[in-house]
Amino acid sequence: MSNASEGKPGISSVESVGLRPLSSLMHHDAMRQLRPITLACLTLLLEGGALMVHDQAQAQAQAQAQAQPQAAVDAPPASGGEAAGAPAAAAQGLNPVLVTGTRAKDRTLADSQVPVDVLSRDDVLRAAGADGTLAAALQALLPSFNFPRQSNSGGADHVRAAQLRGLSPDQVLVLVNGKRRHTSALVNLESKTGKGTNPVDFNTIPLSAVQRIEVVRDGAGAQYGSDAIAGVVNIILDDRRSGTELTTEAGLFHTDFAPTGRTINDGQTQSASLTHGWALGERGFLRAGLEGLHRKATNRSGLDELPSWEDSTPDNLATVGQRNYAAGDPATRQWQAFFNGAVDLQADQQLYAFGTWQERRSVGAAYYRYPDSSANLKSVYPEGYRPETTGHNRDLQLAAGLRGAWADWDYDLSLNHGRNDFDYGVRRSLNVSLGDTSPTRFHLGDFGSRLTGANLDLTRSVSLPGLTRPATLALGLEAREERFATEAGDAASYAVGTFGGPAGAQAGPGLQPEDATRLSRRVVGAYVDLSAHLTRDWEAEAALRHDHYSDFGNATTAKLSSRLALNREVALRGAVSSNFRAPSLAQRGFSFTVTDLGDGGQLSQLKTVPADSAVARYLGAQPLKAEKSRNASLGLTWQPNTQWSATLDAYTIRVKNRITLSQRISGDTLAEELASQFGVVGVDGVNFFTNALDTRTRGADLVTQWTGAGLGGQWKLSWAAAFNKTTVHLHDDANVGLEEINTLTDASPRQRHIFSAQWQSGAWTLLGRATRHGSTTRVFDFGDGFVPTQTYAAVWQLDIEGQWQVTKSLTLSLGAINATDRYPSRSTADIAYYGNFPYDVLSPIGINGAYYYARAKLAF
Repeated sequence: MSNASEGKPGISSVESVGLRPLSSLMHHDAMRQLRPITLACLTLLLEGGALMVHDQAQAQAQAQAQAQPQAAVDAPPASGGEAAGAPAAAAQGLNPVLVTGTRAKDRTLADSQVPVDVLSRDDVLRAAGADGTLAAALQALLPSFNFPRQSNSGGADHVRAAQLRGLSPDQVLVLVNGKRRHTSALVNLESKTGKGTNPVDFNTIPLSAVQRIEVVRDGAGAQYGSDAIAGVVNIILDDRRSGTELTTEAGLFHTDFAPTGRTINDGQTQSASLTHGWALGERGFLRAGLEGLHRKATNRSGLDELPSWEDSTPDNLATVGQRNYAAGDPATRQWQAFFNGAVDLQADQQLYAFGTWQERRSVGAAYYRYPDSSANLKSVYPEGYRPETTGHNRDLQLAAGLRGAWADWDYDLSLNHGRNDFDYGVRRSLNVSLGDTSPTRFHLGDFGSRLTGANLDLTRSVSLPGLTRPATLALGLEAREERFATEAGDAASYAVGTFGGPAGAQAGPGLQPEDATRLSRRVVGAYVDLSAHLTRDWEAEAALRHDHYSDFGNATTAKLSSRLALNREVALRGAVSSNFRAPSLAQRGFSFTVTDLGDGGQLSQLKTVPADSAVARYLGAQPLKAEKSRNASLGLTWQPNTQWSATLDAYTIRVKNRITLSQRISGDTLAEELASQFGVVGVDGVNFFTNALDTRTRGADLVTQWTGAGLGGQWKLSWAAAFNKTTVHLHDDANVGLEEINTLTDASPRQRHIFSAQWQSGAWTLLGRATRHGSTTRVFDFGDGFVPTQTYAAVWQLDIEGQWQVTKSLTLSLGAINATDRYPSRSTADIAYYGNFPYDVLSPIGINGAYYYARAKLAF
């Protein structure tokens, strides 16, 4: 769903054709659903739910406000059209005014009713690390955020998915300046994390564009709409009215790689960004920037032992002991740009606009084909070959709006458009069935995603009987259209030739014309939100939302949140809500074939088909339904003084009809049946999307931090931790395999701890961050009871940085990510794929080792 105020502090979206009066929605089943959620909240701690951590709050917020005093004054409200200038004073204090997760204009971090993380611009830039990307920075700063690397994972090498609270990547809503962000066009089918999803690609948003980020770690469907089951990430763009900033950075991986006994230097990275701000009148501004990045590939493959199914010919045996595979990051080149601006039309009216753009080209790795393999033609590749996947990603978001005051209302009227296009290909490949005439480079298909939305958000103060302070009433409407399309690849990429051998491009094949699709949906919705101080120490907020989807029907969600100050130091807060996620258009209509590990661990062709296709129905698939969740949270906040604060929030999230991929359906006769009955040739296995299970995620977040003087400087110390555990309940007719259950439950860490210390004195700033990544588990199901399983132990990561303010304008930094050169546990023989993949990509520490970098920033 969207946010009818995805431009206002916590405004939701509206998506309903033929809306019923809002008063009639009060009697909807969603309200009755809150009763069991309330009970779940009260019993959560007694049942031993985990502790969860995070509110990157006051010390960071103070540094942010001091560095960017204009941020709250001139930025387009992050979610709701709040008047420019209103939060200025508060934003410069210890607790910034929040614009996400609430529609009240005076809600600060300290009195938030739900857990919120606030990350400053400097936080994000410092934490971006080896990737130089936004998602990598979020993982370094937020223990509840997981952004694992992928390798030899097809499209997932080019578009990586991120998780919040251990849930699926498409169960978190992403906003930019409060406006709903469009999703990636690529559906990940070969990754572990995010398999079967096409979520927002965080890395299409330039790092240099970020002013601050607010992360609401709570269900927010009634406030923002579909996808906000795990929470909301609102990226607020830079709105500084003046000044130029030039930043350059260079780095590389330097590691001692035990599996080969070598010291490796690779992954060389260079990046640069330039931003400038202009003042437009008294309050207007324009900020714009451009940045570029070039990163070489990394390779952490081991020494090949030759798979057992490959013939022991002299040429195949000659490959033993060599590094034939490539396990690591893809080579990447990208350009990005942004603008963010506003201009006053009248004293109480402002026109605003913003946009982001990216073009990215990347080259990933695929599995090696041996010289005498059936997948090779020795006349073309005498020594075998390793295909390389190619991705060309283009992304754009543009938004504009008018905000101001009319009578007793503040309004925000906006239009938002986003699009993502991904061209997928493979090079150094073959279609063996075409013989020596086969091309070696193929275009595998085109993917496109579109989102266009219009929002009207209204807020005003209202006096209610019995209340000493005015309440805040918010109303909103949204209309949205979504589109998804795929186009076929080169004919040679899927052709079935006459020379025998496997058909289609190796590391493909391409998308076939009959699999190409064009889908669209229209969404209309409305919301109402009321926030009030019931007493001096007790405040509450209630939200109700209804959405209508043209392709699957209606959804009504509700949320109640509250905060009670027990005394000046301690407060109790909590929330209960119902949320939902509509099946994405890609999940409804996507069809594609990938090369994956099949029976016995051999490479084979796996075709994903829509749930309502003839093939899927033949295999027992049912039409997809929306996911529905019930969320409950209960937390304590403690701030004994201005130097020390701590928060603890426990939660439970129950998701009904969770969408996942079915298990791989294969067998000796399946290929024949597919060819004879449906004309599908060259496919060894099939899967499809299904609502075959329910999940329950229980966890907790803990954040504590202290600021003070010592050793001649100023200190900032913090400990943030996240704990979660997901359990699965399979439906009676479930067709979900062990690998998919593993993906949902323990393929991501159940806990992470981040300890950070920063010391600043004069021109020097030193930063140290120690992160403990929890254990992860990998499960493969190769059939016939062969289920290799391994749990990778928890691992510590140390990041350090030193910064020197050379002059008022010039700052130099040196740092290291994973400075102690740590790796995950070594994979067992059954999982290491005959020595070629000695480390698994599941652990957030990655498989690249230590990364060293230098940065220079010139600001004037």
